[in-house]
Amino acid sequence: MNLPVPASSTSAVSLDALHAHGPAGPGQYLTFSLQGESYGVDILGVREIIEYARPTTIPMMPGFVHGVINLRGHVVPVIDLSQRFGRPPTELRARTCIVIVEVNTADGAQALGVLVDAVNAVLDLDDSQIEPAPAFGTGLRREFIQGMARMDSGFIILLDIPRVLSTEDLAALAHVAEGSATA
Repeated sequence: MNLPVPASSTSAVSLDALHAHGPAGPGQYLTFSLQGESYGVDILGVREIIEYARPTTIPMMPGFVHGVINLRGHVVPVIDLSQRFGRPPTELRARTCIVIVEVNTADGAQALGVLVDAVNAVLDLDDSQIEPAPAFGTGLRREFIQGMARMDSGFIILLDIPRVLSTEDLAALAHVAEGSATA
């Protein structure tokens, strides 16, 4: 599913180009909470943040696929990031929202919604604040993590969103989105 990116959007930058340098680097990161932990994603991969709206469920999808939403005429799969990480489903609360990110696949750009407890802030991080991904201790697969942002209050886990979903998962979601759009 190829979604047009508005000309004014900074998210038109290819995520492949962003990740070509490997670990997380200096820049701006959108931070959010998920089950009491703080996470961040490179702001260049974020298209928008929307208020939670109940998605339409799709049968036979992996448990972490919360459903699909209609985003200005486009079908966008919504991933429950908590369930993707093998944790209980996200509890829906007043600040629960969906972060729309763009991931490049073999078939082109794929917009995905990521269900989070709450969006916190956009932070400017420099090299001195970013540590490499740890080999243990985060409860996540290491390839999901670009790095760890050191803050006064602790660490923020910087996610590599394209790697949070496997190539097979992205292909299946793209197929579902295309099928739903033509139905």
